[in-house]
Amino acid sequence: MTAATHLDGVGLRAVVTGFRDALVAHREMLNLLNVYPVPDGDTGTNMSMTAQAAVTALEELEAPVADTLVAVTGAVAHGSLMGARGNSGVILSQVLRALCGVVGEADRIDGRVLADGLAAASEAAYGAVGQPVEGTILTVVRESSEAAVAAADSGADLLPVAEAARVRAGDSLARTPDLLPVLAEAGVVDAGASGYVLFLDAVLTVADGRPLPDPPETPVAAAPLAVDRAAAGHGLDGGRYEVMFFLDAPDDTVPGFKDAWGELGDSVVVVGGDGVWNCHVHTDDIGAAVEAGIAVGRPHRIRVSDLVEEAEEQAWVREQVVSGVDEPAGDPVACAVVAVANGPGIVEIFRSLGVRRVVAGGQSMNPSTADLLAAVEAVPAGHVVILPNNGNIVAVAEQVDAQTDKTVRVVRTKSITEGFASLLEYDPEGTADGNLELMGEAASVVVAAEVTVAVRDSGSDAGDITTGDHLGLSGGKVRVIAGSLLEAVTRLLDELLDDDHELVTLIAGDEADELTTASIVAHVEESHPQVEVEVHDGGQPLYPYFVGIE
Repeated sequence: MTAATHLDGVGLRAVVTGFRDALVAHREMLNLLNVYPVPDGDTGTNMSMTAQAAVTALEELEAPVADTLVAVTGAVAHGSLMGARGNSGVILSQVLRALCGVVGEADRIDGRVLADGLAAASEAAYGAVGQPVEGTILTVVRESSEAAVAAADSGADLLPVAEAARVRAGDSLARTPDLLPVLAEAGVVDAGASGYVLFLDAVLTVADGRPLPDPPETPVAAAPLAVDRAAAGHGLDGGRYEVMFFLDAPDDTVPGFKDAWGELGDSVVVVGGDGVWNCHVHTDDIGAAVEAGIAVGRPHRIRVSDLVEEAEEQAWVREQVVSGVDEPAGDPVACAVVAVANGPGIVEIFRSLGVRRVVAGGQSMNPSTADLLAAVEAVPAGHVVILPNNGNIVAVAEQVDAQTDKTVRVVRTKSITEGFASLLEYDPEGTADGNLELMGEAASVVVAAEVTVAVRDSGSDAGDITTGDHLGLSGGKVRVIAGSLLEAVTRLLDELLDDDHELVTLIAGDEADELTTASIVAHVEESHPQVEVEVHDGGQPLYPYFVGIE
């Protein structure tokens, strides 16, 4: 294949489609680079879904303009914005939109246009983040764009400019742990930056016929091995059940164990060494999966989840809360509230506090810009306040105002309990700006915390974390590592409560039980007699307890 000196609309379409394909192929590997040990919207998933939204917008273009550069850049810019999910998706959408803004004004993509587009992408990426952190995708986009501009300034054409950007991006990616200590501690490179490098790979694939890189077998030291299998008849990839356990087994028996699990299911993950292994599989045969472990060693701390039931629950939540089976819009108000939440009890509490639309989402399920925009357009008000209730959704929520004629403001709530507290100051007859100020002040006085189970080994200021540990979190940090749910909650409360606090709001999730909840209340009554405890049934997944302290 002769190297291209420039790309047109067809070429850019191929780049974006190839980028989407690469993100999908590398999705699990990118997710595994996530250094945070709790269930969340992972980088690989959010970036691949954002890129898929851009491709979907391309597929909706019609002749005769479908392959023109103006139409392609417009579709990619709009599709990625509306499909952006999570912080990584928002940054990616800003990169693509800025690049397309430059390209859309040109008649073709040559070396100069690509370099200027990458420079604009870097500026937009930094602008999308309130407090830029080096050692992330921001650094890699910036340094790759600098190399591209230098090459273009020397008169280089498309391929040399793309090569210069890719080489510098690879070097910059390798140095992300030097700039961000949390990456160095985990022994990984930045996940978002890794995803961005795939975009430059896609450019080289289209310009020069180079194959897209295959997902690495080991993205980090002692990283898991993933084995894909054809989808089962019930509509989920692999099997119905998620089986997880720790396995004490000699290292030389593990390759055979992996092969056995590869025959039984999908999403095989085996991590470890020196006789101790953390194992995960999706399968229809629970017994055989456990027996395969027994055949080579000693499985322990075995956990089984029904993926069909979980998928049906998530589908029900989306159907009831998002897809029009919501409560009627009601009488018009000056300012309405849209909130993001997951869990039937939490949804009902939000509605009782005046929220007009609840968008399904939260940890591990980040709604897109389009999801939030649809909810904003549905409420009967010219002014709207959005409560994201999750740090990974704030950036997406802040994209909505520019996409509607309504006035939209975001109260930057990062927890459900902050969202509840903010609504005590909500004035339906006020303005979005007025509510933003009052609701933001109310949310800021809450000490928010939550308890969950670690989904990966990690380090933290509180100590080393092992998959399966119960974690107490507050302020974005792991505060408590415990062996049981009760211990995690009580120790977390003991650490956070002081003599000035008067109220603890405890929101029980679907994995909480009445005995544990009663024991938590009794502990507070005994150890902190000045504090009142309110208990609500939230029904949220993944997080047995959300906590708010006032």
